[in-house]
Order: sequence, then structure tokens, then C-alpha cells
Amino acid sequence: MATFTQGDVSFAVDEDGFMAEPEKWDEKIALALAGTEGVETLTDDHWKVVNYLRNYFLQFGVAPMIRKLCKETGFDLKTIYALFPSGPAKGACKVAGLPKPTGCV
Repeated sequence: MATFTQGDVSFAVDEDGFMAEPEKWDEKIALALAGTEGVETLTDDHWKVVNYLRNYFLQFGVAPMIRKLCKETGFDLKTIYALFPSGPAKGACKVAGLPKPTGCV
């Protein structure tokens, strides 16, 4: 298993760069991962998406479907891609510390 290190942040990641242990996620990790996904700073809108993803994952053990993410955050798909250029699965889920989604999110 590989290790992601940036500054004083270090944690295990899978072959795609997703956290190996999502339970160890915190805001410092989110900030470190955001840079790898083309996101320079995390705004309130970014955090709204990230926190929704985290809460959904903690409750159900999976990432939500993209339709649910859009409906519950109030952001359309175009806005999600504007916030996370690499998309909701690769970008947003990675920043939120979720494992790599297996299906469509």
C-alpha cells in the first residue's frame, strides 16, 4: 500500500490515491487531497459537498448516487464539476476521504 505525504499530512492510499482508511479522514487531509484534484481552496460550497458525502458514507457505507448528491446539496451536475473538475467520483469522493466508488456516483 502506498503512502500519501504532503507537509505534515501522511496516510495510506490505494493504487488510485483514495484513502485506505476513511475513518482517519479529517479536514487537513481534505485540504491536502484537494490540491491533487485541481482544487486550490475549499470554499463553503466545496465543504457542503464534502460534508454531505462524508455523512452519507458514514450512514450507508457507500457513496451516494450522483442524482442524490445533486438533489440533497442543491447543486446541478455542472456546478459539481465546476467545484471538482475531476468529477464527483474521482474528485469529490477522494477529497471527502471515501474509498473509490465502485458504481456511478
